[in-house]
This record gives sequence, C-alpha cells and structure tokens, in this order.
Amino acid sequence: MNHITIEKTEDGSDTLYVPSMNEHYHSTKGALTETQHIFINMGLLASSKKDINVFEVGFGTGLNAIQTLEAALNNELTIHYHSVELFPLSWSDVSHLSYAQLPFFKELHEAKWNNEVEINSSFYLTKYQLDFTELPQTEINIHFDVIYFDAFAPEKQPQMWSQQLFDYLYVLLNKGGVLTTYCAKGVVRRMLQTAGFQVERLPGPPGGKREILRATK
Repeated sequence: MNHITIEKTEDGSDTLYVPSMNEHYHSTKGALTETQHIFINMGLLASSKKDINVFEVGFGTGLNAIQTLEAALNNELTIHYHSVELFPLSWSDVSHLSYAQLPFFKELHEAKWNNEVEINSSFYLTKYQLDFTELPQTEINIHFDVIYFDAFAPEKQPQMWSQQLFDYLYVLLNKGGVLTTYCAKGVVRRMLQTAGFQVERLPGPPGGKREILRATK
C-alpha cells in the first residue's frame, strides 16, 4: 500500500490510487456519487428498520462509513456499523481527502480497533483489523441487516470473492436484509444466488457503472 496518491474523481470528490495494484479505492467517475447510490440509496435506505446493523467489507478511506453516519442523522436512524479491514489507512493517508473535514470523519479513523466506539448517539462503530477471508473462522456473534461488499475488484483480490465467503455472509444476514456491491459480474451474481440470495441487477450510479447488484435474503 506504499506510495498511494490522491486523485480527483469526476464528481469533484477524491479517491486514493494504489500504483502497486493499479487500483482505486473508489470509482473515478465519482467517489461520493458511487457511495451514495450503491451503499446508501440501494443498501441502507432499502432497509425498513430504524435501528440497523451494518457490516462493511473493506473500511478503506472511511467514505462509506461517513456517508452512512450522515444518512443516520438525516433519517433519524441508529446505526451499529461493523467494518473489516486488514490494512488500515493512517490519518495522514486520508487527511487531505476532499471529505476529510466532514464532522466525525477523523473520529472514525481514530476510533480504537476491535472495540465498539460511540461516535455520536446515532452511530456506533466497531472496526475489526483482520483478514476477511478468515472471517468464517472467527467468532462474530452478530447478525446484520445491511452488508456493503466493497472489496477491491475480483481481478485484483480474487480471494475476497469466493463462494465460501458469500455463503458465510448469507448466514450473517438477517431475514429481509440486503447486500449491495458495485460488481455486477456474472460470476459474482451466480455465487450470490448459489449462497441463497435473491439477486437483482440495478442501474449503476449516474455516469458510472451501468449495473450494480443487490442481494436480499
């Protein structure tokens, strides 16, 4: 993860670029637009609950988390947000991003790992520093209402996109829960279906990917 750089995306918000992987943390078509559409509008706000357990695969820059926090405040939700990240970014890595000055963004990054931290009365954060591929061997005795699957692309991190892991996420998801991901590849859709999910293709974010996936239990 050395030598990451900040790049401006087409909606004016920033993302990080990892030269060693030739990969971006967010869509170059619009980082904020992508998060709002895929994970907030199609995921979080698709839940009918007001007290929501969210599980995120890949904390990354914290953009999904801060947008979820804002959605909680705007929609009178209480969020218990759980996120897995093996390679946490430092505050210096993200402090110059265009959204770094948003309220509570620094608190998200400075929250202790492997502990629930109250960020505010609407948002409780638990970050796990562990390898997502080893998650089935851990003891996370929590079930979730919404899952954000936001790992790097399958061609970059194929180990993150396996049948075993989608099977496990199906077990972790509450009945009526939703999983959203930016990746609409046929192989991913079929793995979700094999796990037991009902999967639908939805239009992608404006100016971005043509389709995304939402899976429900």
